[in-house]
Amino acid sequence: MIATADTDTRLARLTPGHQAVARHMVGFLERADRKYFARAEALNGGPVPPGAGDTLTSETDDSVYAVRVTRGPVVEKLGRMVAEGKKTQPGRREGVLVWGRFYSIDVHPQTPLVGMLHATLVLQFYEGGTGFAGGWLGVMNGSRVEEDMQALTTVVDTHFAGHDKSPGVYRSLIVKGTDDTITAFRRRPDPSGVSFYGPPVFPGDVARSCEFIESLFEKFTDAYLDLIARRSGAAFTAEDVARQDAMRRRWLVDQLFSDPFASKLVPFEVWSLANVPPTVRF
Repeated sequence: MIATADTDTRLARLTPGHQAVARHMVGFLERADRKYFARAEALNGGPVPPGAGDTLTSETDDSVYAVRVTRGPVVEKLGRMVAEGKKTQPGRREGVLVWGRFYSIDVHPQTPLVGMLHATLVLQFYEGGTGFAGGWLGVMNGSRVEEDMQALTTVVDTHFAGHDKSPGVYRSLIVKGTDDTITAFRRRPDPSGVSFYGPPVFPGDVARSCEFIESLFEKFTDAYLDLIARRSGAAFTAEDVARQDAMRRRWLVDQLFSDPFASKLVPFEVWSLANVPPTVRF
């Protein structure tokens, strides 16, 4: 079971300042859970009892995982994963982990006019007092609706401009991936999104970077779910469905062969429940 802010003994190993950031993130994740499951259920016409196998807890040597899924006719699947870090994962070079959380939401709408959402947050603190705040906010399209992707672009641009920052480097990261992804098998995200697996937004200030990413996570996810509400009743073609099928296949291939965490570190039963589309056609 994932530790709460009240039961997490690892918090005592952090400095008071880092404890405050960690506690804030735990609270943010709890609110995000309530908000986004409620929104998915509203889009689907009301609460849906969880199906058999739609919740999962799992533990490895380095992490504790908790997955929750909701399904329905409009949001075919929303999956959430929380990972509590116990120690540095094999092959990672960031440092000796003291405390960590990873959070992801993956949304697969029924309409092929809106792509899938992959939205993540990560916060880690290491021995020696260093830390890292990161995340990934992106949409993988089948049929790309320019107006909708421009709306997401504006959300990102406005957020960065409000902090006198530029999204340029973070947009380039979402398009090209990191050094440990396999380009031939990689997902194809829209450039409206950003990846924070790179230089910190506020160098030397993990708290400000984390707050910045959390805030954009919420704005981006809210705007994305608005797109589902807007497009769910719109007509689409067989070609749109074929493009959605191709995108969903590409996502599965990415997770199997490109993404360094899914392909090498996170157990298959965890990531597949959390983020794989409800239907993948070959």
